[in-house]
Amino acid sequence: MPLMANIVAIVGKPNVGKSTLFNRITETRQAIVDEISGVTRDRHYGKAEWGGVEFSLIDTGGYIKGSEDIFEGEIRKQVQIAINECSLLLFVVDVTDGITPFDKEVAELIRKSKKKVIVVANKVDNNERIGNSAEFYQFGLGDVFPVSAVSGSGTGDLMDAIIAQLPKDEGALNDVDIPKIAIVGRPNVGKSSFVNALLDEERNIVTAVAGTTRDTIHTRFTKFGYDFWLIDTAGMRRKAKVHEDLEFYSVMRTINAIENCDVCVLMLDAELGVEAQDLSILSMVEKNRKGLIIVVNKWDLIEKDTKTAKAFEDKIRERIAPFKDIPIIFISVLEKQRLLKVIEETMKVYANKVRHIPTRQLNDFFLPLIENYSPPPVKGKFVKVKYVTQLKGEALFLFYCNMPQYVTESYKRFLENKLREQWDFTGVPVVISMRKKS
Repeated sequence: MPLMANIVAIVGKPNVGKSTLFNRITETRQAIVDEISGVTRDRHYGKAEWGGVEFSLIDTGGYIKGSEDIFEGEIRKQVQIAINECSLLLFVVDVTDGITPFDKEVAELIRKSKKKVIVVANKVDNNERIGNSAEFYQFGLGDVFPVSAVSGSGTGDLMDAIIAQLPKDEGALNDVDIPKIAIVGRPNVGKSSFVNALLDEERNIVTAVAGTTRDTIHTRFTKFGYDFWLIDTAGMRRKAKVHEDLEFYSVMRTINAIENCDVCVLMLDAELGVEAQDLSILSMVEKNRKGLIIVVNKWDLIEKDTKTAKAFEDKIRERIAPFKDIPIIFISVLEKQRLLKVIEETMKVYANKVRHIPTRQLNDFFLPLIENYSPPPVKGKFVKVKYVTQLKGEALFLFYCNMPQYVTESYKRFLENKLREQWDFTGVPVVISMRKKS
């Protein structure tokens, strides 16, 4: 069974407070929550953590296009897609409205799916409304959690329930400890053609792993001396009974792929360059601390001279700043140019992502450096760094010091640049975290 990301989706009819609840949950731990505003409309994708468990939160409210008589269209689409793609659903209802026909329709879809769900009775702002929320037990979907998304009342209990419901076993792909590579990007940039070009040469030495409810395809790639899982987000097999909102579906598949992989191959169209959706995908990759390479397809269609590639690359790096230390490869899937180079660079980035620097080496390098180039004093306060270590399995570096709150972002970037000069972390988001020395 393919890997399932811990994705929680908020569903329900319009104006029940879905977006307010999204904001409340993602603001619960402001220091470790990042919100990416949507792809082409008012989309919301957030990372949240509670009790040591991290999950992604999707606010589906931004996907509704109309305002009247929309259930048969947009609501049904978004709920069905969320049911297919998510680990857990938050079914939000309005205690001031009671049970409406729209709510009954959503509840019926969820009930038939047998998907995990938590019923959230929103706008419970007083004790009387707590009693009124019991009405929603009629759905037969389990416990009802009365909350006020505006004030935050009841959301702590809701968060406890969310992490209790999330799956503990992430799936069979973890049974084989090999790299997981995801091909991501906007529609029509050549993802399917790229995957097919890689796989079609010797189909007898690749093994497909059947999907479950998702259409993301996982393939074991064992060619040219390489061995990894290839996660193809382009390989969508459209279900006969589901007429998807393809934008929403694409976002869900991309999030799943990013969270489940080690390295992302972000594919661009040479004729279009970097667009807003590409930057949103890149932000998701960076926030999830995954490796990344950028592949520019359809390079054969560009009129060029000896300086064209350099100018194009410079423009990309300018758009993706400040995370600029990323391999960029120009390819033509149609002409089968430099496809193997993509695999070679991807494996280098994977090696960088799993690189672990021994604590002694880190301290031998950084402590003298910091002694000579200490953090600038803030309000007369001088920061003293005592100890440096790397969190195992991630490019997350912990600098223990006396006053972490006074370390500026510019000094953190200085430390990151020095780190990258000393060790190869090309293609990997590096996090410099200042911690209070106990």
